[in-house]
Amino acid sequence: MSHSTPIQSFLGGLSIPIPVHALLLLNGSVFGISGFVHRALGGSAEGLSGAAGLILGGVFVAMLENTSLPPPLFPLPNVLLSGFLVGFGTKLSNGCTSGHMISGLSRLSLRSLVASATFFITGVVTTHVFHRDLPAIGTTDWSLGPIGSRLLAFQAVPLALSVLLYNLSPADAQLNSSVDEHSMLVNRSDSSSSLLRLLASLITGFHFALALRLSNLTDPTRVLSFLLLPFHRAFDPSLAYLAVGALPLNILLYHYARGNEKPRLRGTWRIPNPCGEIDVKLIVGAAIFGVGWGLTGVCPGPGLINFGRSLIGSSNPTPFVGWLGGFVLGGLLAR
Repeated sequence: MSHSTPIQSFLGGLSIPIPVHALLLLNGSVFGISGFVHRALGGSAEGLSGAAGLILGGVFVAMLENTSLPPPLFPLPNVLLSGFLVGFGTKLSNGCTSGHMISGLSRLSLRSLVASATFFITGVVTTHVFHRDLPAIGTTDWSLGPIGSRLLAFQAVPLALSVLLYNLSPADAQLNSSVDEHSMLVNRSDSSSSLLRLLASLITGFHFALALRLSNLTDPTRVLSFLLLPFHRAFDPSLAYLAVGALPLNILLYHYARGNEKPRLRGTWRIPNPCGEIDVKLIVGAAIFGVGWGLTGVCPGPGLINFGRSLIGSSNPTPFVGWLGGFVLGGLLAR
């Protein structure tokens, strides 16, 4: 049985834009979790660092919870298939809920709007096919939950580190020296920037994990209960509270606080054009992702975070490892 958590989900939603915007300012990158994993499989150190931050965040959450993580209430074949479809679909559509729905919609991207609408529709249909027998929603929980206050407090640590990275930026360094000295200093600066960019990806991934766990949307049943829509007895509006907290703030930050579009930690500004191409590959990929999402209520962010939680907080990590393995395989097979 799911319980609506308005306060936790709204505060988690308010927290999410902070690491998303921090990665934008520091590295000039979209906070897209499926992209982290797919790029990591292609050899990207920054992608690997972002994914590692989410997993480490899950490990830290498990330490705070100090309770056993319940296994998914779905057959293992469904879990494996869900991971595969989510990996395959997000690779084709180049994004998931974080990249398209949170980051993309905040940029007013038509491409992300089409992708989000597509995977939401197929997610709703799939949930109604496989999970229409979920029990009625319980009473509303207006509290911060057992660890909500600590999740809020600990977010100050990655936030402070992100601010420190911003102020340590070598981007504005003045290199007044001879040609040889200038070359040496530039090389050192580039090397330093690369390490700082990896650290930025790790820190923002960790921060995002704390925010998402605060929202309670790492719970697959809560996601599925939302996808059943208001006319179903099990409907849980918590995901809507997250969106109300996250989207307006993220829109404001992107449109009024993104600065001069030059990453503080060097590198290129890698933000897609909001008028990007809408093609069959995008729509088919988003549709496939939605089916995988509706099978188990798990998308890439919760998948990585719950994998981290399962490493020390579960007596049976097999479903969490299996979902992530299916995701990786799906991404590798997609073209």
